[in-house]
Amino acid sequence: MSEILIDQLLNTAKTIAIVGISNKPERDSFKVAQFLQEHGYRILAVNPMQAGTSILGLTCYANLTEAQQGSGCLIDIVDCFRKAEDIPAIVSEAIAIQAKSVWMQLGITNELAAEQAKLAGLDVVMDRCTKIEFKRLHNILN
Repeated sequence: MSEILIDQLLNTAKTIAIVGISNKPERDSFKVAQFLQEHGYRILAVNPMQAGTSILGLTCYANLTEAQQGSGCLIDIVDCFRKAEDIPAIVSEAIAIQAKSVWMQLGITNELAAEQAKLAGLDVVMDRCTKIEFKRLHNILN
């Protein structure tokens, strides 16, 4: 996986959907969403168990389709905090809404879903953290 692709995605993205965001501040999905929000990205919260509630001051949506319709904006990165077996359904929806990329967080890989996304023209990142990569890109040490 190329750091050039990762840097390009992070430099051009405006809207990031955090799929599997938690409302618990100690969870990585919450921390990453908060960090990205603080660094200028528009965050869309996606978690069917939290749909209709507010996380980080944002309306939480049940799925990507609702998030895109509710926000009225295109999704640049679909940042996945879900188990590998949940990724194919997320990729299918990302393709349907014409998201630009699918990003699977640390420890998450699904080669078949990645291939499906690539065939549909989406960029794919697997087993990487958006927060860690942003910090690397911008030389943020802590």
